Amino acid sequence: MKIKEIRDLSIDELQQKNRELVEEFFKLRLRQASGQLESSAMLGHVRKDIARIKTVLVEKEGDSGTAQ
Repeated sequence: MKIKEIRDLSIDELQQKNRELVEEFFKLRLRQASGQLESSAMLGHVRKDIARIKTVLVEKEGDSGTAQ
């Protein structure tokens, strides 16, 4: 997921996407532990997407917090 796509999402959408990615990351970790994961690079991609989303969430929540 590109950072531009992430920045276009609302805070609620970002929180939902974050929950989905955390769940996907957990499932990938289970598959890796059982030896069924074909590409361990997928873990890195999902982890980086989670970090990108959290970064944008902090930025947006900070912007809305100063506007009040």
